Amino acid sequence: MHKSSFLYCVFGIVLLFSDSAKLFAEPPMDSIGNLIGKAMGMEEFVYRQFGPTLTHLPASLLTYPLKPMTSPETRASREKAGGFIKGICHADLNYEGMKNAGIEWDRCDIPFPFDTSGNVREEYKNFKAKLQKYNDNGIKIMAVTPYPREFIQFGVDPRHRKNEKRVKEIAVFLLQDLRELIGAIQITNEMGVPRFTLPLTMEEAVRFIGIQLEAIHHLRGDVLIGYNSAGPQVDLHFLMRPYHKYCDYVGIDIYIGCFTSFGNYLCMFDVLPAYLWSFTGKPIILCEFGYISGGVPKTPGERRAVLERYGVSSEAEARQNIQEFVDRLPERMRNRVRRDASGDHGNFLFLSDFRDHLYAEMPAKTVIPAYPHTPEGQGDFYRDLLPRLMKKPYLLGAFIYCYGDSSRCYVCGQSDCPIETRWGLVTTDGKEKPSYEAVKKVWKGD
Repeated sequence: MHKSSFLYCVFGIVLLFSDSAKLFAEPPMDSIGNLIGKAMGMEEFVYRQFGPTLTHLPASLLTYPLKPMTSPETRASREKAGGFIKGICHADLNYEGMKNAGIEWDRCDIPFPFDTSGNVREEYKNFKAKLQKYNDNGIKIMAVTPYPREFIQFGVDPRHRKNEKRVKEIAVFLLQDLRELIGAIQITNEMGVPRFTLPLTMEEAVRFIGIQLEAIHHLRGDVLIGYNSAGPQVDLHFLMRPYHKYCDYVGIDIYIGCFTSFGNYLCMFDVLPAYLWSFTGKPIILCEFGYISGGVPKTPGERRAVLERYGVSSEAEARQNIQEFVDRLPERMRNRVRRDASGDHGNFLFLSDFRDHLYAEMPAKTVIPAYPHTPEGQGDFYRDLLPRLMKKPYLLGAFIYCYGDSSRCYVCGQSDCPIETRWGLVTTDGKEKPSYEAVKKVWKGD
């Protein structure tokens, strides 16, 4: 989930009750909202959320209590799923650990199926064999289709209309080839987050999702199909409206207390799915959610020591020759900045959520009160949240992120970065954490 997304939805709710909201409704590109976003150094994907968020999110929240909490479609989709989906992300064939905790589904990524010559890749064959093992062990699968950059890597650039026929053919192939091994498909992941979406624009990303849903809708059978967003991402869901008729569900990923410095309350897990249910009218799946079990804020001296490692003593000094500073970063961080920063590299490093990766820290305000970023705090988070989620009639299920801790952060490559290393229910050596026991108690009833 992108750090700034939640900021805008809170900002929108506040402005709804002031005349200022009128300034932001349906903004053109040169609107005040966009100007503010540009001045703050935000990526275009982020500041373009201002207008749709202020226009649609507050209205959806205000009308939500007036709407039914379920629908025939929701009930039918729950039946297809076999009840509330008790899922996890990236379990890596830990069948017994999953089943012991009452986890019934795994959510995992499909590698791109074909090489540039049109031959089926070994990576895809191995993935299919992995799914068979899950099925043999009674685990259901939500499969996430490849990202735009993978299509481009293998010669199918979805930005060009001439390639849309091939994009659809690949979606149909994946559904038909995996049909007996999966229970749900998610078309790509978190469009609107720059590192997943680029080089596509939001409009191109929406069409990329939509034409795949349209292509497989009439072939899906009992396989649930849909897409997801990082947080509210109102602009994505607004643009997806013409394609909602092809969806069995709409997904949302929520990381309150892990990527935001304010508005961190457990009740937001009630508010954000309610908004999406009200806005789309589609059954909702919480495709990713979780809580980091470790990480602390760095002191000014510790941050300065990080900068000194790369030859400067302050952020201001780094900005004076930002390309030279970027060149000194470790390869994975350097490549991330060059690939994902849209515009000023200094703003990306020091104003976006990449700053936390640079310093390998959890900011002091990025926490839900009463749930510290400790193994115990993570366990309490699941103990208190899971029963609330299961009571929502419009929610088809939820996928915890994730089964095991990681030895290195996949974003920055650092082993001491807490942002993408300490999400697991078990440690890197497989030791069960308090969160594992909490999930087991709720989902298995032990």
